[in-house]
Amino acid sequence: MKYLLSSAVVVLTLCNSYSARADEVTLVAPGGMRCPIERMTPDFERKTGHRMKATIGAGGATHQQVVRGEPFDVPVVQPPYKDVLDSGNVVASSETPLATVAVVVAVRKGDPKPDISTPDAVKRMLLAAKAISYPDGAGGRGGAAGVSFDDTQKKLGILEQMQPKIKRVQGVSLMKLLTRGDIDVAVTFASEINDPGVEVVGPLPQTISIPTGLVGFVSSHAKAPEAAKALLSYLSSSEAAVAYKACAMKPGR
Repeated sequence: MKYLLSSAVVVLTLCNSYSARADEVTLVAPGGMRCPIERMTPDFERKTGHRMKATIGAGGATHQQVVRGEPFDVPVVQPPYKDVLDSGNVVASSETPLATVAVVVAVRKGDPKPDISTPDAVKRMLLAAKAISYPDGAGGRGGAAGVSFDDTQKKLGILEQMQPKIKRVQGVSLMKLLTRGDIDVAVTFASEINDPGVEVVGPLPQTISIPTGLVGFVSSHAKAPEAAKALLSYLSSSEAAVAYKACAMKPGR
């Protein structure tokens, strides 16, 4: 009887301990993180006991959610993020580089792959295309890939010239536009190419398109601070690196 009572006490203690450390941890991140987060979530939850609830959206919109102080335990943002630090809504010392992702060019499977090896080749390709599409980065609330590609076109000196053939996407599947034949070329983050009917030509040259960084923080308002730290640690772990690579991203700074 004494042994049974002792065992019951041990089991009860373990259950209480597990309950105390098992939390729902919330994350907000831009669209470029969708693929790796979907891959990481089951492993993170299995290893830590915490449940992850992720909100994924356009980079500009999620960035503003963090600046406003909306209640997420772990925000992931893209540079520049001085306004995020100045807002006081993140723990500055928790700043953790997670991965970088390049902007790539994609075409329908089986279509000829254009030369994008140099800035001049990219310029020729864009001017020759009948229609191209990429995430809408307008207004500071849209997709970071769109903001980046607008900057690329400015560097090439063709932004205004391209306007008649551009289809900016907001809330519509970019890949479907491409596979349906509505556009010749799609441009977006490598981690967002997810259609078997599409082929990646390659990344834009870094002289006209610097890969975008993704940086994580613990929120100053985290409801589950320890779970938030555990999630941020996992997002920069060797296990996470496998997910980033599988999603065509480069782990780390």
